[in-house]
Amino acid sequence: MATSKQNDILHVAADWWVRLRAPDANDDTVDQWLAWTQEDARHLETFERVSDLASRLGTLDQVSRQSLIQAFARPSARQRRWLPLAAAASVAVALLSGGLYLGWMRLVPGITTQVYNSAIAQNRDFTLSDGTKVALGAASTMTTQFGRNQRRIELKDGEAFFQVVHDNSRPFVVAAGDIAVRDIGTAFDVRRTGERVTIVVTQGRVEISDVNQKPGQTQRGTLEVSAGQMVSYDPNASGMTVGSMTPEQATAWRSDRLEFIDEPLAVVIANLNRYSPRPLHIADTDLDKLSYTGSIRTDAIDSWLGALPQVFPLRVNEKAGGVTLSDAEHPSRR
Repeated sequence: MATSKQNDILHVAADWWVRLRAPDANDDTVDQWLAWTQEDARHLETFERVSDLASRLGTLDQVSRQSLIQAFARPSARQRRWLPLAAAASVAVALLSGGLYLGWMRLVPGITTQVYNSAIAQNRDFTLSDGTKVALGAASTMTTQFGRNQRRIELKDGEAFFQVVHDNSRPFVVAAGDIAVRDIGTAFDVRRTGERVTIVVTQGRVEISDVNQKPGQTQRGTLEVSAGQMVSYDPNASGMTVGSMTPEQATAWRSDRLEFIDEPLAVVIANLNRYSPRPLHIADTDLDKLSYTGSIRTDAIDSWLGALPQVFPLRVNEKAGGVTLSDAEHPSRR
């Protein structure tokens, strides 16, 4: 009976292992998993066994996996006391063979990859396996690659705020386009809009460098910045610029408010689109580079759009498919 109960726990643990790594996993999924782990001390212990074994099995070739399956299918008397562990491995191998594993982990020895997504107008908070806390902005995509000697994050689009657990043996690096941000014991915000990147340090220090620089190019610099400093990178400009922004401004998006300091209108609109239920579009390219400084409530975007013609020479046209901003002086837009 005890063995049967343990096997049931193993199968549930394996199911949670898959569900937590599914593309549609969300905060509710994590809360349900936590509730399950607190029901019985064996739940978390078994889940950790499955996770560890699955990670190790990811480094095996197909022949080795098949041999392992066969070995666990016919355990010897000496192996019977290890049946719980064997069952966990068998479940992990089955998951691997079924292709579920390939959706979240690359077959690179010792490297675990996880993808995090958020929907439009949906911010997400979660904790990474090393204890680092992450707030992911709306309509953002982030990939983690954790190994024994590294912690690498790639922000593919959108915004994220990191409260990093420092570990000298495993550097924490966030890549966003051409820019790499290396933690030196800190908390910082990274926003990527296309190839434009903005970093604001709210605590401690970070090292920021251009990872795309090629031999022979003019040095665009590696910067070390501290709390209260903001670094902006534009691939069309000559290097990174340093300014200032308060921690409260940098993380205002977590309280439904976007802050911009002297940024192109095109960048502002692109970030508003991560929160707007209706897509916003700039029809005339001469409006793209209009500079904007100010605060915008993500729950009052329509009000901001209504007041925009008082600030810029443009027209706001609302249609069923979204909202278009056009040059007020453009003949074809009258």
